[in-house]
Amino acid sequence: MESVIGDPEILLELAVQRMPFGKYKGILLIDLPEPYVVWFAQKGFPQGHLGMQLSLLHEIKVNGLESLVRACAEDLKPHR
Repeated sequence: MESVIGDPEILLELAVQRMPFGKYKGILLIDLPEPYVVWFAQKGFPQGHLGMQLSLLHEIKVNGLESLVRACAEDLKPHR
């Protein structure tokens, strides 16, 4: 997990990827409520890339590191 957290591309994905299904369909992953992400952690994350993203998001949210993801997205945005 440590190498994933240090990868700005994966952090950027969390900032721009939207939830593809369910109650929060269309919401940016980084904006999902922490209790919803914790629920996934308890019930089991989906398979595949989305499951990896949600698992990482769980670690980020429970450790209060959302600002890291948001800063990564800001740093990688083209400046006007």
